[in-house]
Amino acid sequence: MKVAIIGAGNVGATLAMRVLESGMADVALVDIFRNIAIGKAYDLLDSSSVVGHERDIIAADQYDIIRGSDIAVITAGLARKPGMSREDLIAKNAEVVSGAALKIKEYAPKAIVIVVTNPLDTMTFIAKKVTGFDRRRVFGMAGVLDGSRMVYLIANELGVKRSSVRTLIMGSHGDTMVPIISQTTVGGKPLSSVMKADKIDEIVKRTCNRGAEIVSFLGSGSAYYSPSASVFKMIDCIMNNKLEVMALSVCLEGEYGHKDMAIGVPCRLGRNGIDEIITLKLAKDEEEAFNRSAAAMRESIKIAS
Repeated sequence: MKVAIIGAGNVGATLAMRVLESGMADVALVDIFRNIAIGKAYDLLDSSSVVGHERDIIAADQYDIIRGSDIAVITAGLARKPGMSREDLIAKNAEVVSGAALKIKEYAPKAIVIVVTNPLDTMTFIAKKVTGFDRRRVFGMAGVLDGSRMVYLIANELGVKRSSVRTLIMGSHGDTMVPIISQTTVGGKPLSSVMKADKIDEIVKRTCNRGAEIVSFLGSGSAYYSPSASVFKMIDCIMNNKLEVMALSVCLEGEYGHKDMAIGVPCRLGRNGIDEIITLKLAKDEEEAFNRSAAAMRESIKIAS
């Protein structure tokens, strides 16, 4: 198996490390800064005998090395800086993602494409449009990361194991994300039965702002350990056909009353990409919040077009 990673920044390089050290696939790492990509590839190769894997990584600034990849991950783009909204990133990153998508179409036409570049939902829509691939083969990371953040915050507040918490976050991977409290449980019990409403609201707000919170501490760049872990989980699900349900940014065709846009909804993920887009009955306030998030995504797509 072969995974192409477009972008050798923190997310891309950390993802490459996770894939190699799992022994799951070889990696092709592409970046416009050729020396950085090659340097990181050599560094990863030098650790292979210590970690104990036999996988290989190649790196270049040319896309022909991704030929025949089973999965292509787009992480390349301008990183968000303190005070910068996701919308500020649109023009630059739309150009980057469009270029990467064209090259994936040329060299890896059978690949499943995972988009990580922000603003994620808008970039997912662009990647789908440029490649022309079936929507089940082009999707964004979305709620996998956001849900993991909320799980941690809930578990930490209640002093319970993170494995006992289940949650779902729909909508955009951004300020208008929609934590679905009606689908959130702790030890199988509804969250509302074990946590007060004001505390739930506090955790929801902090989840929505978690990315910006991390950026404020880093000062330069953004989160990369958790995004790379989220993408690795998706790759694992695909390669091992686990058919797990997770929130992915996917181009809708009428689901939840929306189309011609990408946004986070629950999907079943497996060997061929999205096996099923799951339609849930949302609470009234959740449905309204999702529609507001969808409206924001439409505006973002207009800016990118």
